[in-house]
Amino acid sequence: MTVPRLTTALAGPLPDLERQLLASQLEIERWLRSQWQEHAAPFYCSVDLRNSGFKLAPVDTNLFPGGFNNLNPEFRPLCVQAVMTAIEKICPDARGMVLVPENHTRNQYYLQNIAVLQTILRQAGLSVRIGSLLPDITGPIELTLDNGAKLKLEPLERRGNRLAVGGDEPCMVLLNNDLSSGTPEILMNLEQTVLPPLHAGWTVRRKSNHFAAYRQVAEEFAQLIGIDPWFINPYFEKCGKINFQEKKGEECLEGYVTEILDDLRAKYKEYGTTQEPFVIVKADAGTYGMGSMTVKDPSEVRGLNRKQRNKMAVVKEGLKVHEVMVQEGVYTFESVDDAVAEPVVYMIDHFVVGGFYRVHTTRGQDQNLNAPGMQFKPLAFAEPCSSPNPDDPGCPPNRFYAYGVIARLALLAAAVELEQTAEAALAPSGTSRAA
Repeated sequence: MTVPRLTTALAGPLPDLERQLLASQLEIERWLRSQWQEHAAPFYCSVDLRNSGFKLAPVDTNLFPGGFNNLNPEFRPLCVQAVMTAIEKICPDARGMVLVPENHTRNQYYLQNIAVLQTILRQAGLSVRIGSLLPDITGPIELTLDNGAKLKLEPLERRGNRLAVGGDEPCMVLLNNDLSSGTPEILMNLEQTVLPPLHAGWTVRRKSNHFAAYRQVAEEFAQLIGIDPWFINPYFEKCGKINFQEKKGEECLEGYVTEILDDLRAKYKEYGTTQEPFVIVKADAGTYGMGSMTVKDPSEVRGLNRKQRNKMAVVKEGLKVHEVMVQEGVYTFESVDDAVAEPVVYMIDHFVVGGFYRVHTTRGQDQNLNAPGMQFKPLAFAEPCSSPNPDDPGCPPNRFYAYGVIARLALLAAAVELEQTAEAALAPSGTSRAA
């Protein structure tokens, strides 16, 4: 497989960071191995990374990844082996699984993702039936996808405290639905193992909680290899109780934008970075890049026009935004075919299984690429991210190894985050998380 042309600005400390990651490979892998003894990795996960030439950091972590169709098919065996490992830990005797997708019955790319995911699970030795939450699916429906693949959607049934599809009541339920519109009653209080757990959905999950956990992980990791944590950790703050349409909460938003921009200017000066710092204001819950904007001056959050306010006020499933995260913006200096690009790394259990580049021809280096018009380069990783060559610093797998390391740090943070939200969900009413 060939790799699409990758251009990275090798300026500032990033080459030093890459060399340190390579030089510390034994310590890194040993440390990560110890972490997985203490924390259970999510079943699967994808991480959006940004490589600025002076910084490499995650900017989003998705616990319901929907792009398995964009992975290099030559690495399918990595996915199958990782699924086997995960299943052995969760339910070694498992024979079947219910896969619950999003309600995107007209999105061909998403449906192709489901078809690939079903194939991976079947190759791992599982009988997989796809159970839809759509109320208008009352019987089996077979779809023929644009790529020739076939997909059968079937209605979900509730039998006591078990979920069934047809006559099957498998021991596991795999969600590829992020529960943006809430947790359906049919999924609640099941006896079966639900992966990821319900509190991983956007009904409960908040990006700020994830990045708080990531900050802890990054600081410990940075101490391990002797780097400034800022090289791998984006600054952020959470601003709650905001209403864009009614212009409420702007003081909070403006204050955090000012604070982070000031901190970034100090860091940029410390490391001789000449770019203009910026932040991303994004909804604290939700996916698909909705409810997101680039800000370079605090005054910009005061002067939003009606179109901008409407864009920020609502995200996926029409949910209104009342909580936002102000996150340090990380430039991307990567390009594929002269288009701005960012790597997305996919993991199953705690294994890196591949990735691709999200590419956007009309977006800039300081903008969110997860937006209408984006494209994917599915063959971006010609070799696994886990195979660096310290004797050849310029070889592509070395950069991909760096991507894999940072992505696994985000995965570890997700594991910690889920532990914390599980504790909060189990706490008696009136008991705070800090108590």
